[in-house]
Amino acid sequence: MKLLENKVAIVTGASRGIGEAIALKFAEHGAHVVFTYLSSEEKAKALEQKLQVMGVKAKAVKSNAGIYEECEALVNDVIKEFGAVDICVNNAGISKDNLLLRMSAEQWDDVMDINLKSVFNMTKHVIRPMMKAKSGAIINMSSIIGITGNAGQSSYAASKAGIIGFTKSIAKELGSRNIRCNAVAPGFVETDMTSYLKDGEGAKGYIEKIPLGRFGTAEDIANVCLFLASDMSSYVTGQVVSTCGGLNI
Repeated sequence: MKLLENKVAIVTGASRGIGEAIALKFAEHGAHVVFTYLSSEEKAKALEQKLQVMGVKAKAVKSNAGIYEECEALVNDVIKEFGAVDICVNNAGISKDNLLLRMSAEQWDDVMDINLKSVFNMTKHVIRPMMKAKSGAIINMSSIIGITGNAGQSSYAASKAGIIGFTKSIAKELGSRNIRCNAVAPGFVETDMTSYLKDGEGAKGYIEKIPLGRFGTAEDIANVCLFLASDMSSYVTGQVVSTCGGLNI
Protein backbone atom coordinates (compact mmCIF):
# COMPACT_ATOMS: atom_id res chain seq x y z
CA MET A 1 0.00 0.00 0.00
CA LYS A 2 1.41 3.37 -1.07
CA LEU A 3 0.53 5.96 1.56
CA LEU A 4 1.41 9.06 -0.48
CA GLU A 5 0.20 8.12 -3.97
CA ASN A 6 0.47 11.15 -6.31
CA LYS A 7 1.11 13.60 -3.48
CA VAL A 8 3.63 16.38 -4.13
CA ALA A 9 6.28 16.85 -1.46
CA ILE A 10 9.01 19.44 -0.96
CA VAL A 11 11.94 18.40 1.23
CA THR A 12 14.61 20.97 2.02
CA GLY A 13 18.24 19.99 2.53
CA ALA A 14 17.85 16.51 1.11
CA SER A 15 21.00 15.69 -0.82
CA ARG A 16 22.22 13.44 2.01
CA GLY A 17 21.49 12.09 5.48
CA ILE A 18 18.02 12.42 6.95
CA GLY A 19 16.69 14.52 4.06
CA GLU A 20 17.78 11.94 1.51
CA ALA A 21 16.14 9.15 3.51
CA ILE A 22 12.89 11.12 3.69
CA ALA A 23 12.89 11.78 -0.05
CA LEU A 24 13.45 8.09 -0.79
CA LYS A 25 10.77 6.97 1.68
CA PHE A 26 8.21 9.38 0.22
CA ALA A 27 8.98 8.26 -3.34
CA GLU A 28 8.70 4.63 -2.26
CA HIS A 29 5.15 5.47 -1.17
CA GLY A 30 4.21 7.16 -4.42
CA ALA A 31 4.96 10.85 -3.78
CA HIS A 32 6.46 13.16 -6.37
CA VAL A 33 9.43 14.82 -4.69
CA VAL A 34 11.12 18.18 -5.13
CA PHE A 35 14.14 18.57 -2.89
CA THR A 36 16.69 21.29 -2.31
CA TYR A 37 20.44 21.29 -1.85
CA LEU A 38 23.11 23.96 -1.44
CA SER A 39 26.50 22.54 -2.37
CA SER A 40 26.39 18.77 -3.00
CA GLU A 41 25.29 18.94 -6.63
CA GLU A 42 26.72 15.54 -7.55
CA LYS A 43 24.88 13.83 -4.68
CA ALA A 44 21.70 15.76 -5.47
CA LYS A 45 21.68 14.69 -9.11
CA ALA A 46 22.35 11.09 -8.09
CA LEU A 47 19.38 11.18 -5.70
CA GLU A 48 17.19 12.78 -8.36
CA GLN A 49 17.93 9.83 -10.67
CA LYS A 50 17.27 7.31 -7.89
CA LEU A 51 13.87 8.83 -7.24
CA GLN A 52 12.92 8.94 -10.91
CA VAL A 53 13.79 5.24 -11.28
CA MET A 54 11.18 4.60 -8.58
CA GLY A 55 8.49 5.77 -11.01
CA VAL A 56 7.73 9.22 -9.60
CA LYS A 57 8.49 12.74 -10.75
CA ALA A 58 11.53 14.12 -8.97
CA LYS A 59 13.53 17.32 -9.17
CA ALA A 60 16.65 18.59 -7.39
CA VAL A 61 16.76 22.37 -6.96
CA LYS A 62 19.73 24.39 -5.75
CA SER A 63 18.06 26.74 -3.29
CA ASN A 64 18.92 28.31 0.06
CA ALA A 65 15.97 27.85 2.42
CA GLY A 66 17.35 30.61 4.59
CA ILE A 67 16.63 33.19 1.88
CA TYR A 68 13.01 34.31 1.64
CA GLU A 69 13.01 35.11 -2.09
CA GLU A 70 14.56 31.78 -3.04
CA CYS A 71 11.84 29.93 -1.12
CA GLU A 72 9.17 31.98 -2.85
CA ALA A 73 10.63 31.16 -6.27
CA LEU A 74 10.93 27.48 -5.36
CA VAL A 75 7.30 27.12 -4.30
CA ASN A 76 6.04 29.05 -7.32
CA ASP A 77 8.03 26.81 -9.65
CA VAL A 78 6.73 23.65 -7.94
CA ILE A 79 3.14 24.85 -8.34
CA LYS A 80 3.72 25.57 -12.04
CA GLU A 81 5.43 22.27 -12.76
CA PHE A 82 3.74 19.85 -10.35
CA GLY A 83 0.40 21.59 -9.79
CA ALA A 84 0.31 21.38 -6.00
CA VAL A 85 2.23 21.24 -2.73
CA ASP A 86 0.71 18.63 -0.43
CA ILE A 87 3.63 18.07 1.94
CA CYS A 88 6.50 20.27 3.09
CA VAL A 89 9.37 18.89 5.15
CA ASN A 90 11.55 21.65 6.58
CA ASN A 91 14.71 19.64 7.05
CA ALA A 92 17.53 22.04 6.09
CA GLY A 93 19.86 22.53 9.01
CA ILE A 94 23.43 23.21 10.13
CA SER A 95 25.36 23.39 13.38
CA LYS A 96 28.21 25.73 14.27
CA ASP A 97 28.81 24.62 17.83
CA ASN A 98 30.86 26.75 20.18
CA LEU A 99 30.84 27.95 23.75
CA LEU A 100 28.91 31.20 24.03
CA LEU A 101 32.05 33.11 25.07
CA ARG A 102 33.69 32.13 21.78
CA MET A 103 30.67 32.28 19.49
CA SER A 104 30.58 35.08 16.93
CA ALA A 105 27.46 36.96 15.94
CA GLU A 106 27.95 35.64 12.41
CA GLN A 107 27.96 32.02 13.62
CA TRP A 108 24.76 32.65 15.57
CA ASP A 109 23.05 34.31 12.59
CA ASP A 110 24.07 31.55 10.16
CA VAL A 111 22.49 28.87 12.36
CA MET A 112 19.32 30.91 12.88
CA ASP A 113 18.93 31.64 9.17
CA ILE A 114 19.34 28.04 7.99
CA ASN A 115 17.63 26.26 10.89
CA LEU A 116 14.83 28.60 11.98
CA LYS A 117 14.25 31.37 9.45
CA SER A 118 14.11 28.73 6.73
CA VAL A 119 11.09 27.15 8.44
CA PHE A 120 9.29 30.49 8.41
CA ASN A 121 10.29 31.11 4.78
CA MET A 122 9.07 27.78 3.45
CA THR A 123 5.94 27.57 5.59
CA LYS A 124 4.93 31.11 4.63
CA HIS A 125 4.94 30.17 0.95
CA VAL A 126 3.49 26.64 1.02
CA ILE A 127 0.45 27.51 3.12
CA ARG A 128 -1.20 29.53 0.36
CA PRO A 129 -1.64 26.57 -2.05
CA MET A 130 -2.44 24.31 0.92
CA MET A 131 -5.17 26.68 2.11
CA LYS A 132 -6.61 26.74 -1.40
CA ALA A 133 -6.64 22.93 -1.43
CA LYS A 134 -7.92 22.80 2.18
CA SER A 135 -5.32 20.16 2.90
CA GLY A 136 -1.65 19.92 3.76
CA ALA A 137 1.01 18.44 6.01
CA ILE A 138 3.99 20.45 7.26
CA ILE A 139 6.78 18.63 9.08
CA ASN A 140 9.52 20.60 10.81
CA MET A 141 12.81 19.02 11.82
CA SER A 142 13.64 19.99 15.38
CA SER A 143 16.04 18.06 17.63
CA ILE A 144 16.26 16.52 21.06
CA ILE A 145 18.73 19.35 21.77
CA GLY A 146 15.88 21.81 21.24
CA ILE A 147 14.09 20.12 24.14
CA THR A 148 16.97 19.47 26.54
CA GLY A 149 19.58 22.08 25.56
CA ASN A 150 23.28 21.25 25.51
CA ALA A 151 26.47 23.01 26.55
CA GLY A 152 28.32 24.39 23.53
CA GLN A 153 25.21 24.26 21.36
CA SER A 154 23.28 27.35 22.41
CA SER A 155 22.61 28.53 18.85
CA TYR A 156 21.58 25.08 17.63
CA ALA A 157 19.39 24.50 20.70
CA ALA A 158 17.73 27.90 20.39
CA SER A 159 16.97 27.39 16.70
CA LYS A 160 15.51 23.94 17.27
CA ALA A 161 13.49 25.08 20.29
CA GLY A 162 12.16 27.94 18.18
CA ILE A 163 10.95 25.43 15.62
CA ILE A 164 8.85 23.72 18.30
CA GLY A 165 7.12 26.97 19.29
CA PHE A 166 6.56 27.85 15.64
CA THR A 167 5.11 24.40 14.92
CA LYS A 168 2.56 24.60 17.72
CA SER A 169 1.50 28.11 16.70
CA ILE A 170 1.03 27.21 13.03
CA ALA A 171 -0.94 24.10 14.02
CA LYS A 172 -3.37 26.35 15.93
CA GLU A 173 -3.58 28.89 13.10
CA LEU A 174 -4.20 26.44 10.28
CA GLY A 175 -6.00 23.49 11.84
CA SER A 176 -9.37 24.86 10.72
CA ARG A 177 -8.08 24.72 7.11
CA ASN A 178 -7.19 21.03 7.48
CA ILE A 179 -3.47 21.82 7.41
CA ARG A 180 -1.47 19.89 9.96
CA CYS A 181 1.90 20.99 11.33
CA ASN A 182 4.10 18.71 13.42
CA ALA A 183 7.73 18.52 14.45
CA VAL A 184 10.17 15.63 14.68
CA ALA A 185 12.92 15.77 17.30
CA PRO A 186 15.66 13.27 16.44
CA GLY A 187 18.20 12.18 19.01
CA PHE A 188 21.61 10.87 18.02
CA VAL A 189 21.27 9.74 14.40
CA GLU A 190 24.00 8.22 12.25
CA THR A 191 24.68 10.87 9.59
CA ASP A 192 27.68 12.78 8.24
CA MET A 193 26.76 15.59 10.63
CA THR A 194 27.08 13.36 13.71
CA SER A 195 29.81 10.96 12.58
CA TYR A 196 32.27 12.48 15.05
CA LEU A 197 30.12 11.20 17.93
CA LYS A 198 30.81 7.57 17.04
CA ASP A 199 34.58 7.88 17.06
CA GLY A 200 36.61 6.84 20.10
CA GLU A 201 35.54 6.15 23.65
CA GLY A 202 32.91 8.91 23.64
CA ALA A 203 30.46 6.83 21.63
CA LYS A 204 29.99 4.31 24.43
CA GLY A 205 29.01 7.10 26.82
CA TYR A 206 26.36 8.42 24.45
CA ILE A 207 24.88 4.98 23.77
CA GLU A 208 24.70 4.15 27.48
CA LYS A 209 22.28 7.07 27.91
CA ILE A 210 19.90 5.75 25.22
CA PRO A 211 17.39 3.19 26.57
CA LEU A 212 17.20 1.42 23.18
CA GLY A 213 20.98 1.07 23.25
CA ARG A 214 21.82 2.36 19.78
CA PHE A 215 22.08 5.43 17.63
CA GLY A 216 19.14 6.08 15.33
CA THR A 217 19.25 5.77 11.57
CA ALA A 218 18.07 8.19 8.93
CA GLU A 219 15.38 5.67 8.02
CA ASP A 220 14.06 5.74 11.60
CA ILE A 221 13.40 9.45 11.12
CA ALA A 222 12.02 8.97 7.61
CA ASN A 223 9.48 6.45 8.90
CA VAL A 224 8.14 8.98 11.41
CA CYS A 225 7.94 11.61 8.67
CA LEU A 226 6.01 9.17 6.47
CA PHE A 227 3.46 8.72 9.25
CA LEU A 228 3.12 12.48 9.76
CA ALA A 229 2.83 13.15 6.01
CA SER A 230 0.18 10.51 5.40
CA ASP A 231 -3.49 10.20 6.29
CA MET A 232 -2.46 7.77 9.03
CA SER A 233 -1.85 10.89 11.16
CA SER A 234 -4.94 12.80 10.01
CA TYR A 235 -5.84 13.63 13.64
CA VAL A 236 -2.33 14.60 14.71
CA THR A 237 -1.19 18.22 14.71
CA GLY A 238 0.94 20.52 16.85
CA GLN A 239 2.93 17.59 18.21
CA VAL A 240 6.65 17.01 18.73
CA VAL A 241 7.61 13.41 18.08
CA SER A 242 10.83 12.69 19.96
CA THR A 243 12.57 10.07 17.85
CA CYS A 244 15.50 9.55 20.16
CA GLY A 245 15.47 5.97 21.41
CA GLY A 246 14.11 7.17 24.76
CA LEU A 247 16.97 9.57 25.43
CA ASN A 248 14.66 12.26 26.83
CA ILE A 249 12.81 10.01 29.30
